Parts: sequence; C-alpha cells; structure tokens
Amino acid sequence: MTGAAGGRESWWTRTVTRLLNAGILPRLLVTVIGVPCLYVITLRGGIFFLVLVDLIILLGLREFYAMMKAKGYQPFEVLGYFCALAISWYAWRQGVAVPLILTASLLVIMVRELWRPQMHRSLGHIAVTVFGIMYVGWLGSHLVMMRQLPALVGAEDAIGARLVFFSALVVWFTDTGAYLTGVAIGRRKLAPRISPKKTVEGALGGLAAAALAGWVCTKGMVPFLTPLAGTLLGLVGGIVGQAGDLVESMIKRDAGIKDTAELIPGHGGALDRFDSLLFTVPVFYYFFRFFIV
Repeated sequence: MTGAAGGRESWWTRTVTRLLNAGILPRLLVTVIGVPCLYVITLRGGIFFLVLVDLIILLGLREFYAMMKAKGYQPFEVLGYFCALAISWYAWRQGVAVPLILTASLLVIMVRELWRPQMHRSLGHIAVTVFGIMYVGWLGSHLVMMRQLPALVGAEDAIGARLVFFSALVVWFTDTGAYLTGVAIGRRKLAPRISPKKTVEGALGGLAAAALAGWVCTKGMVPFLTPLAGTLLGLVGGIVGQAGDLVESMIKRDAGIKDTAELIPGHGGALDRFDSLLFTVPVFYYFFRFFIV
C-alpha cells in the first residue's frame, strides 16, 4: 500500500511540476481576468463587440505581417489593415459590400505594387498582403457575422451572444483539454515537423473536451441543439480548431518565429490565442446559418 501511495504521489508531483514548468499560472490568470471581460462585451453586442473583434483582427494581422517581413516579404500593411477592418464593419452592418471590398482590395494592392522601386518578389508581396486580409480579416469577421446572425433572420438578439459563447467555449475546452492531457501523459508526437510539443494524447484529450463542451452547452446555452448534435458539433469544432492551431504553427515555423508576440502572458500574441477560433467560428457560423437559425 505504501508503495502504491508513493507511486501515486510521485505521479501527481511530476504532473504538477510539468504544469508549472509549462506556464499554467499565467494561463489561469489570463482566463480568470479575460473570460468575464469577453462575456460582458459579447453580451452587450453592437459597437462594443465590433471594436473588440476589430482589435483582435488588427493585432493578429499586425503579427502576421511581422512574420511575413521576417521572411523577407514587404506587405502593404496600411492597405491590409484598412481592408480587413472594412470587412468586419460591413459584416456588422450586414451590408452587401464585402465582395466589393475584397475585389477592390485585390485590384488596389496589385496596382500599388507597380510603384515599388524594386520588382523583386512582387508576387510574394502581393500574395502575403491579400492572404493576411483573408486569413485574419475575413475569417475573424465571422465572429461579427455570428453575433449579428439573429438580426439577419429576425431572431432574438441574445441568440447571437449564445452562439459566440458556444464557439468560444468549444475552442477553450479543446485548448485546455489538449494542454492538460499533453502535459500530463503526452508521449507520441502529433506533428513534430510543425509543432514538436504537440502530442497525439493531447490532441485526443482536446477532442474529448470539445465533445464534452458541446454536450454541456445543449443544457442551457444552445438548447435548440440536441445533446447528440451538440456533442458532434463540439467534436467537429475540436478537429477544426486544432487544425487552425497547426496551420498557425506551420506559418510560424516557416517564418522562424516561436511566438507571434508577447502580448498575452502564457499565450503569446493575439494570433497565438485566436488561431483556433479563426477556423472554428466560420464552420459553426455556416452550420447555424443554414441548418439552425
């Protein structure tokens, strides 16, 4: 009995030490402070939520362009910021001008390249500028589109906040489940070429946590989903969210950067924190748009 108790104590000691070394305390602090703030702003909606999303887009796009400059590209940052924020604005207003903005952005960026003194890597400069707008600006604008979805279909405004909360909780459960499982029992590398610290066990733990979040949310937050539908949707969110995390890791590795910034203690930059959400929210938005709301 003593040996078994000692073994359990040793396992717990090792696990706690791993968690502390992996920076769990800053993560907890950010969660305790950040989640209530995000909850209040999302519930309030309107211009307040738009400003929050625009701040995320602006910081994320700034970090993305910084990575591209580290690769030797020279994106048109001001044009990129303007176009990305314009997309989110028209998403909030439910306007029909988003295709116009995307078309005009592409034309202006290509024409603007004509004035660059050196023609070296012109294609790359244009490509990374446009890709940043689409990756951060367009995908991020789906947060606004989801919050405004009830206004589009004449439903109750509070539903939009619930959909955003549901998406955020699935992502948060996925990240937390993957992180805790990976630190505690992670052994087999998931994608060592892209992200050496991610493990198969962590990914499976993230999927289990995402499915749990989907199931729990059907009890009150999204009661229009059955428990089975909520569980399956959570599982899809867990898969898509982890894919988004890997994509951002791939971009960082190609750019030779560990973290996009040191903006959020324990989390890195805005893009590090919201990379999974950029993938999950569009998938959830179109599901809710076409099948639920």
